[in-house]
Amino acid sequence: MPADLPDQSPLVFDGDSTSTPSSVPRRGDPTPISVTELNRRTRNIIEAKFELLWVSGELSNVTRAASGHWYFVLKDDEAQVRCVMFRNRAAAVSFKPESGMQVDVRALPSLYEARGEFQLGVEGMHRAGLGALFEAYERLKAKLSDEGLFDELRKRPLPTFPRKVGIVTSLHAAALRDVLTTLKRRAPMIVAIVYPTAVQGANAAQEISAALDTARIRREVDALIICRGGGSIEDLWSFNAEVVARAILRFQDDTAIPVVSGVGHETDFTICDFVADRRAPTPTAAAEMVSPDVELLRADVRSVQSILVRALRHTLDNAFQRVDRAQRRLLSPQDRVTRERVGLARIAGTLRHELAASINRAKFETALLKQRISARRPDLALWQSNLAQRRGRLMQSVQRVLLNRSTSLQSRSQALQLLAPARVLERGYSIVERNGTILRDSVSVRAGDTIAVRLARGGLVAEVKSTDRDSTLASDAG
Repeated sequence: MPADLPDQSPLVFDGDSTSTPSSVPRRGDPTPISVTELNRRTRNIIEAKFELLWVSGELSNVTRAASGHWYFVLKDDEAQVRCVMFRNRAAAVSFKPESGMQVDVRALPSLYEARGEFQLGVEGMHRAGLGALFEAYERLKAKLSDEGLFDELRKRPLPTFPRKVGIVTSLHAAALRDVLTTLKRRAPMIVAIVYPTAVQGANAAQEISAALDTARIRREVDALIICRGGGSIEDLWSFNAEVVARAILRFQDDTAIPVVSGVGHETDFTICDFVADRRAPTPTAAAEMVSPDVELLRADVRSVQSILVRALRHTLDNAFQRVDRAQRRLLSPQDRVTRERVGLARIAGTLRHELAASINRAKFETALLKQRISARRPDLALWQSNLAQRRGRLMQSVQRVLLNRSTSLQSRSQALQLLAPARVLERGYSIVERNGTILRDSVSVRAGDTIAVRLARGGLVAEVKSTDRDSTLASDAG
């Protein structure tokens, strides 16, 4: 059950039953929905169940509204269905639909909610029996695409100023008149060369291929247009032939001439369009692609001419001004010598004046330096007198210092002599040593130790018999 339908049990009516449901909702029944909601849900179910499909039938009651939409009935022997084809889709149909015409439509089943009518929304239409042609067209298109015939890297740019343009079309085609008129209007200097061929019929594809081979062999144009006017798919089928595509490929491989396809109207697409270097929506547009607009070129030339004239005038004005300035500077040899002599005399006077001024400045600076030197030169006699006085005072100071130092030295020498060990020994004292150590008390020796006694004259070596320390120890023991 679709999610947008109410969750209720369906009402089943037996064909033999004479009873009808009550129009008054019974207690417990779900809330009824509006007709608009019913139609909306029905339309959603139909569009969800069906996809775009092809439907074949006979046209009836064909009506074209002022808005551009088409309304018609599609029927067969047993049924019919209403159809609508909106303006943007109808513009792509290459023929005028009429009642009684057998067609195939590509449509989406739907429901027109305002009236609750089942209808088809038509997306595309072609005459019945063309399905096989479309299939062949798609197969050939896929094949050539896989071979690289449609590759953009193969496309060549159009010449900017072609001299000759080739046209592959019928001599009686309106497309030829359109191309020639456009070329004459835009670029009358271009020479148009027509390679006549049939553009419709059983042998048209072979003739188009032969015309392309002729243009390829002659190689006399700067760009080549393949064109014809609009028509049905059967009318344009020659330009969907593989032999034409191969001929364009040979033309491109053997020459450097770009190919422009202007077949049919803007909504018509053929294999020729995909293989060519450029596709034009119409033959007139193809002629406009390969031809420069003379009026625009003339406007460009006039603009460039105006720029060049202004530049030339500016250049000439500057040149005249330079000539005038040079003429004013141009003098005769005598005038030039006179002017140079005056200049030399002026320079010589300037040099003499500068030289005298320099000499005066030098003299003044020399005198000033002499004054400064004289002011700063020392008085040698005075300096010598001062030096002699200072030398006398220095000698006196030195003598006093020497005398004082000599007196101090003598007093200190006498004090040292009084304190000298020899003078002490002379007074009867002696120095006792043991093992080179001077003894200062009796505790440092024992009985039996050998000691040395130094006298004022000579010395003694003695053995200690007893010490005051031993007597003290003996008395302590008793």
